[in-house]
Amino acid sequence: MESVDDALRWLADIRDGFRSRTLFQWGIDAGTEHIVGTCTLLNIDTTHRRGEIGFALARPHWGKGLASDAVATLIGFCFRELALQRIEADVDPRNERSQRLLERQGFVREGYLRERYHARGETQDAVVFGLLRREWPHNLSRTG
Repeated sequence: MESVDDALRWLADIRDGFRSRTLFQWGIDAGTEHIVGTCTLLNIDTTHRRGEIGFALARPHWGKGLASDAVATLIGFCFRELALQRIEADVDPRNERSQRLLERQGFVREGYLRERYHARGETQDAVVFGLLRREWPHNLSRTG
């Protein structure tokens, strides 16, 4: 973001997404006054009961379990609160830490998409992961 106005517009978009239930984005804190990352549910398709998650965390906070906790909470929200059937994520294949995080949460690697993105002056591939509600490691039967 290049200005305070950009940040305010971004926050307004997040609030609008919550109200319309089309985008959910939360900040991740590390017990400080500062947001150190985000965890997001986007591209929600209520007809097909699926959505896509994304997460980002500032490098100084890697390896502390913050992203894992945030993703686990988001998965619970997706399956319990929104009654989604499927959650998807795509990851840069070079980002092994994110791939391992998703796998620990029960996601299955489903595909490799070549030259999917053009970002920061380069062409990037993507690894696609999926998690089905019925395969979620946290048995939903205990919560009704």
